[in-house]
Amino acid sequence: MQRAFATVALAIALALGAGVTRAADKPKGVHDPFERVNRATYAFNDALDRMLARPAARAYKAVVPGKAREVVSNFLANLDYPTVLVNDVLQGKLRAAGTDVARLAINTTIGIGGLFDPATHWGLAANDEDFGQTLGVWGFGPGPYLVLPFLGPSDTRDAPAKVVDRFTNVVHYARNAKVGTLELGASLLDRRTTLLAADATVEGAFDPYQLVRNSYLERREYRVRDGNVPEEKFDDELPGAAGDAAGDAAGAAPAATDLSAEPRSPAAAPPPR
Repeated sequence: MQRAFATVALAIALALGAGVTRAADKPKGVHDPFERVNRATYAFNDALDRMLARPAARAYKAVVPGKAREVVSNFLANLDYPTVLVNDVLQGKLRAAGTDVARLAINTTIGIGGLFDPATHWGLAANDEDFGQTLGVWGFGPGPYLVLPFLGPSDTRDAPAKVVDRFTNVVHYARNAKVGTLELGASLLDRRTTLLAADATVEGAFDPYQLVRNSYLERREYRVRDGNVPEEKFDDELPGAAGDAAGDAAGAAPAATDLSAEPRSPAAAPPPR
């Protein structure tokens, strides 16, 4: 327990020291002072995605029936749900926390360890919270945009917050390290498969890096504010379906995404709530 609290404190300190600004002081537009390095990292992630992640996701989708993939997604989402519940409480969303306690209990028991999602069918909507969003609710802006090797889009608020989220994932406490490795691999494959439909949108963009960056930042701001985002948020606003598809892509593939930051929801599309 002491180790977990120490990690939380370290993550907050890293976020503060990395240039995170108060939300009220956040300038309009995109803050990308490390663009040259970010673009190089993006190119590396994109090459890795084309060689490994995308072919694996296509093969998984082609071989495994949709119902079986849905069962896998449900199970992985249930493992992530303690993270959602913890951040509900940290954000003061007690009603949502109550709903999520019920979801976790129902899907773990009646849903046979989370393989099925009866809670959604019974009207208990899935929430989606993480520690990066919690820091945003507490008033910390995202700070400079970052592209992380292997993990994809992030920023100086959300990157260290990933460490905290890992400590609220039940798999982290498994005594067998292979269990954690298996869960992580399954999570990446599941997420990448879900976002295959967004590939064409990203590849068809004049500047895929810019599309992914702006979509990611808009999506994260949307989640932090629970949808209450000012209409004019970025200079390079993404219109309609293209922005939505790229925003989804910004949550799931190595070349254009954050593979581990956002907990999966058993429901099809993450926002809005």
